[in-house]
Amino acid sequence: MAGVPSGKESESGEFARAISAAIRWSMVRQKISATQVAARTSRSQSYISKRLRDEVSFTANDIDEICKVLNEDLVQLVVSAARAATAARKGPGRP
Repeated sequence: MAGVPSGKESESGEFARAISAAIRWSMVRQKISATQVAARTSRSQSYISKRLRDEVSFTANDIDEICKVLNEDLVQLVVSAARAATAARKGPGRP
């Protein structure tokens, strides 16, 4: 049946990859490792790392908690990621 979850994680889409890129960039700017993010959240290091590598998408709850840990504005991070994902879909040189 189409649209019914199979139990298998689907590949991360443009928006999910843009979210993880924004989180990675914040971590780089702040010199915070995935291990440190995991230690400051309720997630394991493996859980965080898989999502930072775009193997699995972050959930809304993950993003909320990580933004608190990184002292990032949740709305600003999501809007920035949405803009990046939209630009990526349009391709280079397309308005």
